Amino acid sequence: DFCFRSSVTKQVQICSAMLTMITVLVPSPFSLPRKHSFSSRCSFKLCCSDNRSNESSCSNFSRRLALFQLGTAIPQSQVLGVKASELLRPAESTTKTNNIGNVAEMNSNLTEDSALRWAKKDKRRMLHAVYRVGDLDKTIKFYTECFGMKLLRKRDIPEERYSNAFLGYGPEDSHFTVELTYNYGTDKYNVGNGLHFGITLDDVAKAVNLVKAKGGKVIKESVLLDGNSKIITYVEDPDGYKFELSEAATTPEPLHHVKLCVGNLDRSINFYKKAFGMDLLSKQDNPEYKYSEVTLGYGPEDTNPVLKLTYNYGVTVYDKGDGYAQIAIGTDDVYKTAEAIKLFDGIIALEPGPLPGINTKITACLDPDGWKSVFVDNVDFLKELE
Repeated sequence: DFCFRSSVTKQVQICSAMLTMITVLVPSPFSLPRKHSFSSRCSFKLCCSDNRSNESSCSNFSRRLALFQLGTAIPQSQVLGVKASELLRPAESTTKTNNIGNVAEMNSNLTEDSALRWAKKDKRRMLHAVYRVGDLDKTIKFYTECFGMKLLRKRDIPEERYSNAFLGYGPEDSHFTVELTYNYGTDKYNVGNGLHFGITLDDVAKAVNLVKAKGGKVIKESVLLDGNSKIITYVEDPDGYKFELSEAATTPEPLHHVKLCVGNLDRSINFYKKAFGMDLLSKQDNPEYKYSEVTLGYGPEDTNPVLKLTYNYGVTVYDKGDGYAQIAIGTDDVYKTAEAIKLFDGIIALEPGPLPGINTKITACLDPDGWKSVFVDNVDFLKELE
């Protein structure tokens, strides 16, 4: 374990390297220079000496680490073209177990062939998309009134200075949802230019009028897609997140897709098929509009949430901003999933293991473009819902 002792805890930014044990005495307040780098694979305990007991201080900070790991409580900062909080994910701070050793021991014989088989038989589904907003109540009101979403659960953690809420069109154990996070004192985020979300509604015109009246923005008026009867409109919520609204009488999964822009489409297809076990559902090239797009997922597009990847001709890098965090995906085994992702050149941003204070096992990774995803243990996720 790393043990840092100080009267004031500040954000610690850590990047790559392997260390086994270190004790650092630092002044208050403290920060680590950029030239010092540590691995997210190493676990550490941060202890604070003040009027409270060290045990209490460490316990409270473990909860902050859990928020840091999930990308919810600490705004991201730019490091080497990738967000620091996407790279830094300390492991469980209080356990004596070495998760890295466990992974190696459990899956040392995992080959590419066995990893591909594992990814296909694993019970995976897209759980939720996580992003930050400047006014939680305002956004909840906007989504429920304009998009017809339901508030599924909400929690406020004042001691950690954050609140979050889950919204969607059905129970979390069977539907894709959004997880909104509000960090106290932060009312604006850069949403970037590389993503949007897709929703299917029974009356797009009604939704558009509500968006205009409730503080949103219409960025592209309704059009007929490919000359057929499918109406498509693009709007922004009050925080600037973009939504593609399409019209259909009924659909089992109204929150239909997350669309990410990528710099190399073939590279991304290969990664998500092999490392994530997704199926390539469709592919289209649109030279007249200078973009290509594919759809990937864990089941048919008409009944499941999907991931859409877009390549805009000649564009290889996008501003990811500091608002969007990740997509969460369910898995039966975060340890084996992490090993499979490594075999196919994925970057593990958080080694698999239980989160401090929560005990839900997760692992996080970055795709070739730096977009982050989190795999969550299926059994632990259901326990959270209980």
